[in-house]
Amino acid sequence: MEWRERIVVDPDVLVGKPVVKGTRIAVELVIDLLARGYTNEQVLAQYAHLTAEDVHACLAYAAEVLQSEKVYALPR
Repeated sequence: MEWRERIVVDPDVLVGKPVVKGTRIAVELVIDLLARGYTNEQVLAQYAHLTAEDVHACLAYAAEVLQSEKVYALPR
């Protein structure tokens, strides 16, 4: 999944948060709904202008962001 085709960052939309292209629906919102137990079908029903590909793009975006995250061990 090439998320860059569906996820955009625009400083004029939601203060630059990543959103689904052509919407004001933040990637953060989609990921939060899925984490709370919503199914893909429930997300799509609640936000009818989203597609299954949009939801997958949100997941792909989140995965890539987490892969690039740096973690530092703290001394105990």
